[in-house]
Amino acid sequence: MQIVQIFGLKGSPATRAAERFFKERGIKIQSIDLKQKPIAPGEIRRFIEKFTLGGLLDTESKSYVDAGLKYLKVSDSELLGKMEADPKLLRVPLVRAAKLISIGHDEASWKEMAAKS
Repeated sequence: MQIVQIFGLKGSPATRAAERFFKERGIKIQSIDLKQKPIAPGEIRRFIEKFTLGGLLDTESKSYVDAGLKYLKVSDSELLGKMEADPKLLRVPLVRAAKLISIGHDEASWKEMAAKS
């Protein structure tokens, strides 16, 4: 049985929803709180390749507005650095099960992951 990795934030409703979804189906999870441990560069690269850097950015978050990203033009490397420094800029949770990945509250993707467990 595979383990589902959930990269998220402890207080995030979407992260809690993902954890609950997989636990209810008896699927083992590994939760990584991005405030405690930043996501590894190789791991984030997988998500960027599928969803783009902009796709990982939570443009609705308070952190996005507070950082002035709505109005600033920043390079991809600067944006990635800001995301690493402040995980609240990410659309969480980032979920990985083997080769399947998803971002945000995406039950359709989670169901697909659960079906392959």
